[in-house]
Amino acid sequence: EVQLQASGGGLVQAGGSLRLSCAASGFANRDFSIGWFRQAPGKERERISYISISDSSTYYADSVKGRFTISSDSAKNTAYLQMNSLKPEDTAVYYCVLVLGWITYSDPNTAAHEFEPDYWGKGTQVTVSS
Repeated sequence: EVQLQASGGGLVQAGGSLRLSCAASGFANRDFSIGWFRQAPGKERERISYISISDSSTYYADSVKGRFTISSDSAKNTAYLQMNSLKPEDTAVYYCVLVLGWITYSDPNTAAHEFEPDYWGKGTQVTVSS
């Protein structure tokens, strides 16, 4: 059974930092990507970042580019999302996702970041106070 174990999140003041982690298990694929979506109350779900475990390429939504950094530990099938310079508008439930298969985010023409996730983890709340 595929599992995505997410951790991190919480309450932080504007300008502060938080780190999310997501550990994936229960599958045999060597090629996959881990990423995060978020959804704020009354807003549409937003795809914010991905990392390909296969080639370490990354994707960031414009809303988080330059503030968030995604990284991974392939030996642990784990990805991390370091969130710096947090803003109140970053407040949302953050969902870890898994996309199976070989994907690279290094070629924007492929729009690989638009591939639908194969699995979703439970959401974790991130609240940024002003």
